[in-house]
Amino acid sequence: MTARRRRRKFAAIAVLLLGAYPAFVLGTVYAHWFKANLPGGRNGPSDAYRHTLASATVAYTTSPRIVALVTRVMERDGQGGDMRWMDAHNNRIGARIGTEANSWSDMQARVRASIATGAVGATDDNQITWLPRERWQDRMY
Repeated sequence: MTARRRRRKFAAIAVLLLGAYPAFVLGTVYAHWFKANLPGGRNGPSDAYRHTLASATVAYTTSPRIVALVTRVMERDGQGGDMRWMDAHNNRIGARIGTEANSWSDMQARVRASIATGAVGATDDNQITWLPRERWQDRMY
């Protein structure tokens, strides 16, 4: 096999692996999210759960640094409105949960427990937050 062919094969494998990880995270998160049956698919507890669980999953399986990078890029690190702030806040909590969890089931239980104690407009670094009920939208994205 030529060096060029080896590089192409390596590149193809790398692309497959890089695509597989996001698919794993999304598949895992949405499987749990559908079962959770929480209200407020956007801006409410359901949205908070999805962000927290995704960030916990990434931190648990890789590194909280990746969560911080994604939060900086996707949520502008919480700048630019209350929805971005809410998502960034919950991502940071999820990253901490994923880092501290002792097992996969412990991580999931901690996320679920955090949602149970969440509140509208929570600013505590340890409390999940979401927007007021009138801002909730019952959709999944």
